[in-house]
Amino acid sequence: MAFPGALVAFVASTDLDVSSMFYVDTLGLTVLERTPFALVVDGGGTELRITLVQSRVETGYTVLGWRTPDLSAAVDDLRSRGVEFLRYQGMDQDEHAGWTAPDGTRVAWFHDPHGNVLSIHQPSS
Repeated sequence: MAFPGALVAFVASTDLDVSSMFYVDTLGLTVLERTPFALVVDGGGTELRITLVQSRVETGYTVLGWRTPDLSAAVDDLRSRGVEFLRYQGMDQDEHAGWTAPDGTRVAWFHDPHGNVLSIHQPSS
């Protein structure tokens, strides 16, 4: 039996107005709902609840990511909107900040305004 319900993703925010500027204005996601406790957006077919928290803990790992058919084009587009991509010491990243995993998947990482690590990835062919 399949799990009864649709997947909902969560990401922490210490300021929903700042999150709205990033996730809606910069990334272009569509607002589904806004409450005093959460900004809910369409994360590309999955509900993303950006939840208000008092403080957040630095994770150092990806908490949210998107699959794209063309990582280079997606990076160029996001850079044109002001998104800065991360570079990790010891990882061989190309001019699009993309790292290629052993299976051929390309990944690039960036922060949201609250320091959450986000990523985009292009699956191997």
